[in-house]
Amino acid sequence: MTNPIYDVTRNSDVIMLVGTNPEEAHPVFGMQIRAAVERGTKLIVVDPRDIGLAARADIHLKLRPGTNVAFANGMVHILIERGLIDRDFIDRYTEGFDALAAMVASYTPARVAEICRIPEDDLIAAALLYGQADRAPILYCLGVTEHSTGTDGVMSLSNIAMVCGKIGRAGCGVNPIRGQNNVQGACDMGALPTDFTGYQKVENPDVLRKFEQAWGVSLNPKVGTKATECFPKMIEGEIRGLFICGEDPVRTDPDTHHVIKALSSLEFLVVDDLFMTETAKYADVVLPGRSYAEKEGTFSNTERRVQRVRKAVEVSGDTRLDTDIFIDIMNLMGYEQPRLTAAQIMDEIASLTPSFAGISHARLDSAEIAGRGLQWPCTAPDHPGTPILHVGGFARGKGGYSLAEYRPSVELPDDEFPLMLSTGRILYQYNACALTDKTAGLNEIASESFIEINDADAARLGIADGDRVKVSSRRGSIESTARVSGKTNEGETWMPFHFQDGNSNWLTNAALDGVAKAPEYKVCAVSVEKA
Repeated sequence: MTNPIYDVTRNSDVIMLVGTNPEEAHPVFGMQIRAAVERGTKLIVVDPRDIGLAARADIHLKLRPGTNVAFANGMVHILIERGLIDRDFIDRYTEGFDALAAMVASYTPARVAEICRIPEDDLIAAALLYGQADRAPILYCLGVTEHSTGTDGVMSLSNIAMVCGKIGRAGCGVNPIRGQNNVQGACDMGALPTDFTGYQKVENPDVLRKFEQAWGVSLNPKVGTKATECFPKMIEGEIRGLFICGEDPVRTDPDTHHVIKALSSLEFLVVDDLFMTETAKYADVVLPGRSYAEKEGTFSNTERRVQRVRKAVEVSGDTRLDTDIFIDIMNLMGYEQPRLTAAQIMDEIASLTPSFAGISHARLDSAEIAGRGLQWPCTAPDHPGTPILHVGGFARGKGGYSLAEYRPSVELPDDEFPLMLSTGRILYQYNACALTDKTAGLNEIASESFIEINDADAARLGIADGDRVKVSSRRGSIESTARVSGKTNEGETWMPFHFQDGNSNWLTNAALDGVAKAPEYKVCAVSVEKA
């Protein structure tokens, strides 16, 4: 996120949500957005479903899944045509505007309305509301990223903010909402095959040399394999062993048949987790990790805020700190790694990571900082942290525009599979249900698979609300319960992926984004019939 949560919910005139349902997927943040709307902040919702916040929105663009790039290009077209761009910001802080203007020239409101299947007047109204506002943040989530064109979608949203000069300022910015409590922290700490900590590139010789000197070893200078690309390599025998920590791909990754085949192809699989997950059932060894409440450390939340986590409970049994597990394995494999406390590990991170150089447990625990954390970049022990990114310019120099054209999703409906399926989360369960499905009260509210079907599609198929249905794609079939309404558009369906009695990921398509390699969870073709 370029801007803090408090800023985008307290200092904005208009909030634009694109492909995100924060009231259900990020309820604390969603509550603050709802409160902002109640205080008078205008709201634009760009989402294929009637999510809760759509009822409170000034404009709801109920666009067809997979058309985010066309939507963004259409917005930029209108902003340029109506003179709502910030010419001074464009000239001072960006480059390549003329090429962008030429590219979006063909994305007329009429063309974009046809691609996205939305009213032309609503698209124009959204562009005017955003463009005329002094302060307007863009918030997005997996509805933008989980497409074969996900990276293009994100970059196209940044075009909207840059042409209007709504970045590097309070109440503005381009803000991804992270789906779990330390997704941002995992990326920050180098859980990417391209990066060391703080996004220092593996392929940069100076960076590599710094880490080699600090750790006393020669390091592989080649970029590694992204998570979703590992599965075909397991089947091909290129990857023969795997260590999975706190992840359940059998439940959460697309095309479950393919995931199970890949894990079963391994010579050796280790899972470090809290419970016997669906993935752990395929492991040769399961290592007993600890939860957030049983250890010391830091989490970095969606707004880049590094916060202290303190041990709250003692548990019986043989669970262990993940760091102790890792250190033991390092020593057994021949690397002499002394046992370090969480505070010592944080000090090492700071010593090697310029954007974290001013962050330590001692400082986070100090009276000055306690309870509010620090937002990176925080480059020195006396640095206050950085609430808003890109103030006065961009890290790369001048900001570059994306010139991505709209491309349809990889798999679209046809005669055999005539409906489009999208997937997501509901409020009452959480991701792979590793924790929430062990909570009786939550299971009383929501414990079974369902599929949302449009009224017109259900009538044509002879399906009534509450009927058991068979849902099929090119990858498999499951049974679920029909929920018939106008929540989705005609020709479109939606399912949560939480429930093992009918997990939508047996159906979803593992088509990957060309850059980030995120799967296209949000679009695949299915058929639905009475069970």
